[in-house]
Amino acid sequence: MSTPKSVTATRTKERGLERAFMILDYLCTTSDPQRPIDIATGMGAPKSSIYELVGLLTTAGLLERTDSEGRVFLGRKLHYWGLNYLKNFDITRLARPVLGWITEQTRETAQLCMLDRDKYFVAMMNEGSRPFRISADVGVRTPIPWTASGRLLLGHLSKEKILKLIPPEDFTCPHGEHIDPHEFVESVHAAWNEKFFSFNSIADNFTHCFAAPVLDAEGICQCTVCIIAPKQDAMANYDLYRATLVQAGKRLSRLPSSPDSDIQGRAAL
Repeated sequence: MSTPKSVTATRTKERGLERAFMILDYLCTTSDPQRPIDIATGMGAPKSSIYELVGLLTTAGLLERTDSEGRVFLGRKLHYWGLNYLKNFDITRLARPVLGWITEQTRETAQLCMLDRDKYFVAMMNEGSRPFRISADVGVRTPIPWTASGRLLLGHLSKEKILKLIPPEDFTCPHGEHIDPHEFVESVHAAWNEKFFSFNSIADNFTHCFAAPVLDAEGICQCTVCIIAPKQDAMANYDLYRATLVQAGKRLSRLPSSPDSDIQGRAAL
């Protein structure tokens, strides 16, 4: 029995739409303008469909040409959409003053961190007030096991779901060390029980990372508030940094509470 033409056409459109989003995601991940043929090669996709979709996305303003060789990159319309997202997404709108408060209390760099499917990224950052500032790249997708926040962002998932989500190669650290997947899962569940996690940074030898969860109304960690500090200062001020982050995370969380408790939370900050 043959498939009706209308169903085939619908599936073709769905695949085209999915591939269009994959192009945008691919360019976001690579962070470099590329020619359509390079996009097709990098994605392992048919050249003809990539050329067609790049043309459509460019016409729509979602991609822009960057040079005479036909390289394209994310367009200004995406920036416009992003600005409207920030205006209407409560967490990011409310987080800015809270990140500023964290830095006032600790002098350290404060971040709001989230997941993008199987990767972690810094969504917002307030740089520390110390003379030599520690910062991170906002928007760069990073393997979850490399991060303190990752232990909390996955806390509501079972062991099986965690191991299915994370690509095997993401358990290899930047310097070549291997993170045992089962030990990682244990650290996720331990962090979730504590509603806090900190460790020496995997990405460098000089900093210590702290993270506390921001919970939604169902008690799931939708993002985290974080501090990056030099190791020596992190140990000297551990209790202050932990208490500050936990308080900030509770302030941004959407757990059921009475009006009085919400007012008290606002006053505390």
